[in-house]
Amino acid sequence: MTTESEPTGPIGDGTRAVRAGLPEPVKHEPTLPGPVFAAHFHLPGDPTGGYAYGRDENPTWTHLERAVGELEAPDSGEAVETLVFASGMAAISAVLFSQLRAGDAVVLPDDGYQALPLVREQLTAYGIEVRTAPTGGDAQLDVLDGAKLLWIETPSNPGLDVCDVRRLAEAAHARGALVAVDNTLATPLGQRPLDLGADFSVASGTKMLTGHGDILLGYVACRDAELTASVRRWRKIVGAIPGPMEAWLAHRSLATLQLRADRQSSNALALAEALRDRAEVSGLRYPGLPDDPSHKIASQQMRRYGCVVSFTLPTRARAERFLEALRLVDDATSFGGVRSTAERRRRWGGDAVPEGFIRFSAGAEDPDDLVADVLRALDESADSAG
Repeated sequence: MTTESEPTGPIGDGTRAVRAGLPEPVKHEPTLPGPVFAAHFHLPGDPTGGYAYGRDENPTWTHLERAVGELEAPDSGEAVETLVFASGMAAISAVLFSQLRAGDAVVLPDDGYQALPLVREQLTAYGIEVRTAPTGGDAQLDVLDGAKLLWIETPSNPGLDVCDVRRLAEAAHARGALVAVDNTLATPLGQRPLDLGADFSVASGTKMLTGHGDILLGYVACRDAELTASVRRWRKIVGAIPGPMEAWLAHRSLATLQLRADRQSSNALALAEALRDRAEVSGLRYPGLPDDPSHKIASQQMRRYGCVVSFTLPTRARAERFLEALRLVDDATSFGGVRSTAERRRRWGGDAVPEGFIRFSAGAEDPDDLVADVLRALDESADSAG
């Protein structure tokens, strides 16, 4: 039986985002309860059920975890459990180190997030075999035999290659391997890895999920209770937990996720289309462009193509002049915020990209203003030699 206030059929992303994880309404109580700051809770008698200690559970986490779970797999009919972490890397590490043991093999992308090489070093030090292959062309299939875990990042950061998640997941499961997908760039509104066959959907909530560049957060979503329990145990052991204020801010920010994702994705596409005609721009990538190498498979598994555009300018100097000339775009790392950012990724030294490679994150500015600023900066950054 339903009431007039309850939806009677499928609801849209915007409706789900603004309602996700909210508790049942209670008279005189706030719609979204404020952050609970508590290291411990009243606990007379046996420690069964409820909240006991702040490293294990927190009511503010609970609301956020339910919200993310509702976004990750809203229509499957199967329970999804989400665990929040202090950062995206904490979430990534929790899956890898809770599932792998000495003697196991793991397959990682060789073109993924630049912290993955650091993870590779640590895994190798623990006696775990690490194999790598590019994201594009489903190349990880070639090194999958005998692996315990396949780690996918699609679209890849920063190169924006896309792989077929369903195909890779089916192949991995046929070989007895688990599958984790880093869904940071897409967000649950762009791609749902669990529905595509992944065992874990992992993301940095620092980026577009929360979208304001003011918190660090990560999460792991999973359907399997036993796998979830192992990740939860790892979180307890290492204490990689978010603060209640960060969790509350993240939940508050989810309400505008659909609005931000739609605007930022459309801005990214407008920018990519404008960059097509610039002679100094090479290597332009955006999965939403019909002629992008990743567009076909991206259109089959993604509902939004994200906010990140990548391209290369001829030299390091030209790229630096371009970034300096921008007025509406901050030169900053990270991506997914409501304010556009861009950076020359080679400055960090961890990505195999040209010196002039730019990772551009489209914000929520007016598209005409943003495109005009970028084109003006390209004109002003041209050297006298052309």
